[in-house]
Amino acid sequence: MIDLFISIRVLDIFDIILTALLFYQIYRLIKGTIAMNIFIGIFAVYLVWLLVRALDMQLLGSILGQFIGVGVIALIIVFQQEIRRFLILIGTRHIANRAFSIEKLFTSVTGSRPKIRVTSLIKGIKNLAEKKTGALIVIARKSELEPYSQTGDTLDAITSSRLLESIFGKDSPLHDGAVIVIGDKIHAARCILPVSENPNISPLFGMRNRAALGMSEQTDAAVVVISEETGRITLADGGQLIPNISLRYLTQYLEKEFIHDPYVNEFT
Repeated sequence: MIDLFISIRVLDIFDIILTALLFYQIYRLIKGTIAMNIFIGIFAVYLVWLLVRALDMQLLGSILGQFIGVGVIALIIVFQQEIRRFLILIGTRHIANRAFSIEKLFTSVTGSRPKIRVTSLIKGIKNLAEKKTGALIVIARKSELEPYSQTGDTLDAITSSRLLESIFGKDSPLHDGAVIVIGDKIHAARCILPVSENPNISPLFGMRNRAALGMSEQTDAAVVVISEETGRITLADGGQLIPNISLRYLTQYLEKEFIHDPYVNEFT
């Protein structure tokens, strides 16, 4: 007698839940990007392949079978940026925030990176915004961002509002590009950032905002943009743009994300 009952273990239910969560995270990463259209196309080809196999169409089935056979490699190539963002998300937003992590084990021996100088950054951003001076400021988290720093000029100078204003001044040879802040120092200036390929970005956002979004998509850094036309401040972080934010909001955000206690005495 054929057993009509399917044995389902607790581990099978756990497996289904984990798989569902994984696919949900993948959906969140590719939602609103061109990768979503590519994923739908690949899924459509897979459904056609299943139909061809069911109808025993050998020639077409053989051709599609070869395509499906290299599907994993094709997915890695096509979704390279999304996979990179997913791994960064796992490594920096979840594991790094736990009570114990490999990174914390090493930093306890080698020493942690100095905290960013929030007061100096906010004062510089405030002055630049009031003067309607365009600026692009990248604030590093865990990554050193060395590939992007190498596209500009290395400074390694203590962060100060006066230095930020002089860098982005219209007569400065360093104003064209981004500043990268690592810890308590402005590490490099005149840096080139990757531009986002998200097709759903509003046409109201210029190239600075697209570069900021691209940087936040490909790294774990937060990026502050100051509009040259309006002086408005935009924040890019985690592949999301938050436009027209206040200095109060930005201060609270930086203190929450990058330090526990703000600096009290800073040279500005």
